Amino acid sequence: MSDIKTLHILNKPPEHPRTQQCLEALNPGDALLLIENAVLAITMSVEAEVAVPVFALAPDVVARGLGQSPRGASASLVDFPVMVNLTASAQNVISW
Repeated sequence: MSDIKTLHILNKPPEHPRTQQCLEALNPGDALLLIENAVLAITMSVEAEVAVPVFALAPDVVARGLGQSPRGASASLVDFPVMVNLTASAQNVISW
């Protein structure tokens, strides 16, 4: 049995139209993983707008100068092994 119904992996920055499409597609039981430029959303409280667990890839957060634990961010920072585990525990994966 999978823990996550659908893992949404978003790599687009907050202002990209696909980001809004992704947020609108989230359903209960889903999770959101922010990677690449999508991690910039954690500084804008995007994760507060959704009712699913939000994860951000820590190396991407650090690479974009947001630090090890960005102020005001409620997303859980994860490393690559945890990202793989999230993907493996999801019934479906959608990359945005």
